[in-house]
Order: sequence, then C-alpha cells, then structure tokens
Amino acid sequence: MIYRMPLRKARRVFVHVLSEIAAHEVEEIGVEHLLRDVKDTTISTLATEVTGKLSALKGLDARLREIRSYLDLVIDEKLPLNHEILYHLQNVFNLLPNLNVNELIKAFAVKTNDMMLVIYLSSLIRSVIALHNLINNKMLNKEYEKAEDSKSVAVPSAAGS
Repeated sequence: MIYRMPLRKARRVFVHVLSEIAAHEVEEIGVEHLLRDVKDTTISTLATEVTGKLSALKGLDARLREIRSYLDLVIDEKLPLNHEILYHLQNVFNLLPNLNVNELIKAFAVKTNDMMLVIYLSSLIRSVIALHNLINNKMLNKEYEKAEDSKSVAVPSAAGS
C-alpha cells in the first residue's frame, strides 16, 4: 500500500535576515579618499534642496515664536491690541487646510512616502554606482601595476643581453 501525502500550496515567507556591513578604519578612509573628488550633480541639488527647506522651516519657526510672544504680551496687557495684526492672523488661520479630513491625511502620507522612497532609492543607487566605480578603479590599478612590474622586469634583462 502506497501512502501519498496531500499536496500543499507553496507559500512564500519573508524572514528578516540579520546583516551587518562593516569595514576596517583604513578601508573607510580609502573609500572616503576615492569619493572625495567625485562630482555628482544630484548630490549638490538634493543637498541644496534640503538646506533650503531646512532654512525655510527655521524661518517659519522664528515667525511663529514672534507671533506667540506678541499674543502673550497682548494677553498680559503689556502691549495694546492691534486690530490690523489680529485681522491678518485670522486670515492666516482661515487659509490653513483642514487636517482632519481623512483624504488629505492619506494624500500627505502617500506623498511623503513617495518622496522618502525616491530619496532612499537614489542613495542606494548612488552607493552601488560608487562601489562599482571603486571596483573598476581597483582593477585598473592592478592592471597598471602588472604592466609596470613587467616593464621593470623586462628592462634589466634587455640591458644584460
């Protein structure tokens, strides 16, 4: 009598694989030295964009703190109430989007995730290209060293003949 096991559907399971990327200090210094002179236009553009957004956020923070300090002084009756300033503040708050709408929250999350994915992928691709160029450079240097060694070995034997 032959017993056959019932066929089961194949199932893919994703398992987290622990990994660590490490290098000796001399290797890190060597890579940094090789990459120091590499000019990549995407790096400066991204860095400039991030720096611009950071300075804009710092400016916004400074303005909000200034508004808060003004309103605190008005509440403490240290400054007189200025209706024109309050009118402009009311306009600012009326123009702010309603963040309690689920569609808007989802749209912000999707847009943020898309931007982070692009930044992550571009960093990953840039790293792979840099490592590929590093490997090509190493192979080129080995070929150059072999050519130099063969020249230095060939020169004394030719002189002795």
